[in-house]
Amino acid sequence: MGVAGCGKSSLGAALAGAVGVPLIEGDDHHSPASRDKMRQGIALTDADRAGWLQALGRLLQAHGEGAVLTCSALKRAYREQLRAACPGLRFVFLDIDRVHAGQRVAARADTHFFSSALVDSQFATLESPVGEAGVLRLDARLPIAQLQDQATAWLHTSEAAP
Repeated sequence: MGVAGCGKSSLGAALAGAVGVPLIEGDDHHSPASRDKMRQGIALTDADRAGWLQALGRLLQAHGEGAVLTCSALKRAYREQLRAACPGLRFVFLDIDRVHAGQRVAARADTHFFSSALVDSQFATLESPVGEAGVLRLDARLPIAQLQDQATAWLHTSEAAP
């Protein structure tokens, strides 16, 4: 989880492969209307995200063996909705600063629907999950392989915890 450009998709794919579970790419489940809004640089509202979060919760429930979900989950209420759908859900928070996030989003402008004009709104919406139970904060600027190793180790350690 985290703002646009933090590396959710890259880490999600690496982590899903490492732990042997399916990847649910959250961006694939946005409605066409939401994609159009983001393409135009219009930030999504809570109402825009409601159906998307419900769909993601159902997808998590359908993967009882586990899955990796890439999802911004910017607000605590969004994370709580996902936790309600999937008790025991854990979050890897990819923490990044505005400058690096903006650079990454701009670099993928030809291949992704998300407008770089929305990076600031992502930071304005973000309610940091640091301190919430079941959250690992990682520095999103680290190499994907290092992030995947840290996340995998944490998942295995937290599985063993009571």
